[in-house]
Amino acid sequence: MSYFYEHFLTGLIDLPWWGYIVVALVLTHITIASVTIFLHRHQSHRGLELHPIPSHFFRFWLWLTTGMRTKEWAAIHRKHHAKVETEDDPHSPQIYGLRKVLWEGTELYKKESYNRETLEKYGYGTPDDWLEKNLYHPHNSLGIGIMAVIDFVLFGFIGLTIWAVQMIWIPFFAAGVINGVGHYWGYRSFACADASKNIVPWGILIGGEELHNNHHAYASSARLSNKWFEFDLGWMYIRILEFLGFAQVKKLAPKIRFNLNKAQCDLETLQAVITHRYDVLAKFAKSVKQTCAEELREIKARAAQFDRQTLKNIKKRWLQLDTKHLKAQERAKLDEVLSRSRVLETIYSMRQELTSLWQRSTASKEQLVRQLEDWCHRAEESGIASLQEFSRKLRRYA
Repeated sequence: MSYFYEHFLTGLIDLPWWGYIVVALVLTHITIASVTIFLHRHQSHRGLELHPIPSHFFRFWLWLTTGMRTKEWAAIHRKHHAKVETEDDPHSPQIYGLRKVLWEGTELYKKESYNRETLEKYGYGTPDDWLEKNLYHPHNSLGIGIMAVIDFVLFGFIGLTIWAVQMIWIPFFAAGVINGVGHYWGYRSFACADASKNIVPWGILIGGEELHNNHHAYASSARLSNKWFEFDLGWMYIRILEFLGFAQVKKLAPKIRFNLNKAQCDLETLQAVITHRYDVLAKFAKSVKQTCAEELREIKARAAQFDRQTLKNIKKRWLQLDTKHLKAQERAKLDEVLSRSRVLETIYSMRQELTSLWQRSTASKEQLVRQLEDWCHRAEESGIASLQEFSRKLRRYA
């Protein structure tokens, strides 16, 4: 009886204190891998196909550790991409504020999961088999209850702590950190229309999901890393599954190539610029960054009415946005500043013209090539050194 009571309290497996930490990290990491590989890259974006064995394992594991329904997760995430940074975005920190998304991301997710229109419009193609209809969907809370029992039987009362860590891992890191911090702080490799950021270049803690800006630039890519210094752990697992015959990669972000001998825009240049438009805009912003900073410093010195925050917003955000993404008040302040600098006005107008190249669906390819060549010619005739240098680089896209 005492033997039974002892094991009832301590569980079947006795570990040193650090052993329980390792167990918790391993279990939560399997959950992270299941989310990024199965829910995100496979189900939501179809960047890869999965063999039924890993597909069913991931779905079963997520049922045990999160209780999330596949259709709901995929639908809400797809809507996030379709309505990003707008009032209809289910979890944008630009709309709700970083604090709310970071700490109440799960509540925002649950609220959207009750929206039947979202599920019907964006939840297509997700599992609809017997298990989904009779177990995973109607009894989504049963799995996490079973996981609690398993943790308790194996590790005793400390197992309930491990279970609690499992339960908060995805709500905090996925619903909070990725959806919140991933649209607020970090670095940007691509100038997407949204505010997505790469939190860190090493996607280890959250399986590669930290590379959020890369994902928004090429949403359907099975690989989230893009630069040489970025590491996507989820991609490593996918390659292992592919080697074992359990996965097939369907989509990857196209590689950026340059032809250093090109001095004239042609159809190849146009296609490359359109394909890599977010990279083009990022390089444009980087090229003119110093020039814009110098112009803004001169304006501040000459005109005291421009407050520091306004000039900071112009430097870091407004010059990098299309006009349609600015509020009327922001546009008015930007116009007032631009009117005081021919250089800034030229840079901003040239950026707007460049983005319009891939938005003109009625123009023929030949017309777009001529427009791109004319853009480069005017940039090189502008007298602005940074704009001239960028134009020469733009011609080399291949």
